[in-house]
Amino acid sequence: MKKIAAIIWKDTALRFSTPAEWLFFLILPIIFTFLLAGGAPSGEDDPRIRLTVVDLAGTPLSGELLKALEASPSIQPVTLTLAEAEKRFDQRQISAMLIIPASFDLEQLKAGTAALDYRQQPNNLNAQAAERAVQTAIQRTGSAVQIALNAVQQAESVQPFASPAERQAYYDQSFALAQETIDQAPKRVEISQAEDKNPVLYDPAVNASAGQLLTWVFIPLLGLSGVFAYERQQGTLRRLLTTPTEKATFLLATILGQVLTALVQISLLITFGALALKINWGRDLAGLAVIMVAFTFAASAMGTALGTFIKSESQASGLSIMLGMVMSLLGGCWYPLELFPEFVRRLVQVLPTTWAMQGILALALRGQGLVDILPQAGVLMGFAALFFIIGIWRFRYE
Repeated sequence: MKKIAAIIWKDTALRFSTPAEWLFFLILPIIFTFLLAGGAPSGEDDPRIRLTVVDLAGTPLSGELLKALEASPSIQPVTLTLAEAEKRFDQRQISAMLIIPASFDLEQLKAGTAALDYRQQPNNLNAQAAERAVQTAIQRTGSAVQIALNAVQQAESVQPFASPAERQAYYDQSFALAQETIDQAPKRVEISQAEDKNPVLYDPAVNASAGQLLTWVFIPLLGLSGVFAYERQQGTLRRLLTTPTEKATFLLATILGQVLTALVQISLLITFGALALKINWGRDLAGLAVIMVAFTFAASAMGTALGTFIKSESQASGLSIMLGMVMSLLGGCWYPLELFPEFVRRLVQVLPTTWAMQGILALALRGQGLVDILPQAGVLMGFAALFFIIGIWRFRYE
């Protein structure tokens, strides 16, 4: 045990011998997680998607549209000036904005020329959801307005109104009645939802935190190959032949040290996600621990196997970063796996990042527990066994 502890202490001290290591160990993971999650939670109770609205019309029709948007269960309209809204949109501070032009009134609606300006950031899920909610509000408002206008026209054909005020009062009454009727209309379409074994569930904070956690833990563990390359270059491995230290002891201590460091990093990033992003990791802590330990062993095993193929520390550094980024991207750590083509989703089943990400999302998003993520953990341990066997078989002192 003393030999193992000494090797672990030596490797840890060597890794953190420069302040730059903390940049990759903690600072960059936190920054990327925070940015991709959309920043800290606002603390508001309203869970709806915030939609910036610019009302240049100020007409009764635009007012009715705003009321319909406020009644939406999906979006929360936030009114801004045009200049402020465009500034925030250009700076990508808002995902979408709706501009109601000055010409948006009943006359334009009657003529069929009423139009709205909706702008959204590309490939933004919130903006796409807000667009559908806006379309629903427009259809609802337009239908009620058309019904009220038809009612006024029919009433006028029977007996003209005594004054414009009387005509407006009749319109307002008809509009309110039309809205009430639309709300109470029976459902004419029966919706059946098919079961999906892999439903698309997305939460920016959870996906970003889990994905960045795996990415920034995976790359240093692949970098374990650089440790072996460094030891070969320095002659440390050759000098082991003159000591009672066995190859198995050296390998165990080197790998165990990196695994323990990774588990500390994971704990810090999980704590950051819980405190800063309000992520509930506590549904099943045992399941979370199992999937994380299995992932660290799989990643360190890949680093061990990779270390038997590379020749220098610089080669190991470049290769581990490249492989780590690519495998994290394809494994769903940066974007939901459901956004990839079907053939890609099948191919990436050979990556440990895919199984680790699915295991974490099963715990954090789907509310599953330890038993449910055992298949993912089992596959990860299978990766670990395979690559450890390759690494030990190919291990050389020189």
